[in-house]
Amino acid sequence: MAYRNLAKNAERLKGPTAPMKRFASLEEPKSNPTTVPFGTLGSHPLTNISSNKQLQEYEKEIKGTFDRIVPVLKRISTLQHEENFLDKAKQLALSELGFELPEHILDKAWVRPLDMRALFAWCVFQAHSSASAQFFDSDPLNGSEKSDEAKSFQSFLEECGFHLLDVTPCADGRLAHSIAYAMRIPFSAVRRRSHAGALFDIERNVNRWIKTEHKRFREGVPNPAHHPTRYLKVVTYHFSSLDPLHQGCAAHGSDDAAAAKAGLQRLLDFREAIENSFCCGASVDLLLIGLDTDTDAIRVHVPSSESAIDLENWVCAKKLYDDTSHLSADQAMQMITEIVQKGSPDKPDDGMVAFISKLIVNNISQIDYVRELHNGPYPDAGHAERFIGVGIGFKEVHLRNLTYFAHLDTVEEGSPDLDVGIKIFKGLNVSRDLPIPIVIRFDYSGRVPGERARAIDNSERVNNAIKSRYRELVADGLLHTLLTIRDRDQKVPAEIVGSSLDPVFKEAH
Repeated sequence: MAYRNLAKNAERLKGPTAPMKRFASLEEPKSNPTTVPFGTLGSHPLTNISSNKQLQEYEKEIKGTFDRIVPVLKRISTLQHEENFLDKAKQLALSELGFELPEHILDKAWVRPLDMRALFAWCVFQAHSSASAQFFDSDPLNGSEKSDEAKSFQSFLEECGFHLLDVTPCADGRLAHSIAYAMRIPFSAVRRRSHAGALFDIERNVNRWIKTEHKRFREGVPNPAHHPTRYLKVVTYHFSSLDPLHQGCAAHGSDDAAAAKAGLQRLLDFREAIENSFCCGASVDLLLIGLDTDTDAIRVHVPSSESAIDLENWVCAKKLYDDTSHLSADQAMQMITEIVQKGSPDKPDDGMVAFISKLIVNNISQIDYVRELHNGPYPDAGHAERFIGVGIGFKEVHLRNLTYFAHLDTVEEGSPDLDVGIKIFKGLNVSRDLPIPIVIRFDYSGRVPGERARAIDNSERVNNAIKSRYRELVADGLLHTLLTIRDRDQKVPAEIVGSSLDPVFKEAH
């Protein structure tokens, strides 16, 4: 199997070096710790400092808007009885947040207290819409299919012996950035679906595998079917190194061993389902990864050449960071490759070794990113998500603790994931008398007649089910929804098709 020698390709494996699009500098949110310039604390020789700076700019740009919402609304609340309140409020929001506030909420302030809950939800929805538009319009992470980074990674993936990378992280918002940040993989080069506890739906994953293999046979995409490559399925569970008994995966009771065991079992069941239906020759490769939500360091359970995975053995990126920090870049690369090769009780496949080594090298940059940006581990050890994302889609979300995901077709089948999200936001928002913002999303294919209309119907159906399931929160103004759809065949942002804050839509539903 052809693959690149990692020790001779340090520059390539350190990640993208092409300049990302720049963002206007923003004042650091007061809730964030004081930071120092990247490299000041002494970075690892494999750390891509330029990439870290660019990723920081994007994170500050997007999260900064969300984090300024409450301070701006507090200022607006003190203006509601002043002359020209409506104009002052709209101007303040526009200058500080980049969008105006809705007149149908503001113009009632002279007869009743200003509905701050509705304004809060409105601002969260506007911030999300702006971030979505920016993501698809300007490709700030340089991860679109046409980017050099994505093309390079896809070539590397095939050299390792894989034609498609399918990753299931936990739905926890602390893993929302696991692709673009923690593992530094171009988002278009990976299939990502998040589920609570990383417990993905086996039947649907089998159907996606079938579509992938069918496309290889019919169209030669991403590579011809006669090429000896395999489908790589990855599960990413998570744990907390600083508070393992309380800040681990809620779906597994903060039990790291249980989270890893459940993830492995889901992988094995997925492979068995394919082999039972299509014979062993149609098998997949499996990989289990753990992510420390305090430091973003990963640990990889190196599989054997037959995809056998040992839960008791893994390669720790943080330990490799420490063990190689005094070496040159080439020496560090060599040592990482050797440790990965020895990481499995049975000899691992050479391509898998190359792939895992690349992930660890990429993760070293992220370890330094967290360390220098926060002068240590993340200050928000627990949940700090800004909204819940429900449905199918959200390709544009790649920031830690921005979104809690509940991927579902119906609320009934996805209720375990959604209930976990509601519980989290009762602590984050409802406890402060703020509403839970839920963005509903259904992607569709514009090439299929009638699918756009069906996506709208799905959004409205899920919206009605949410209103019914959490009717008390809705009645108290403590839960608001935004309905969106997106054509996944186009490089376009999400389209808003309804909102609980829209008086016309509200009356119709």
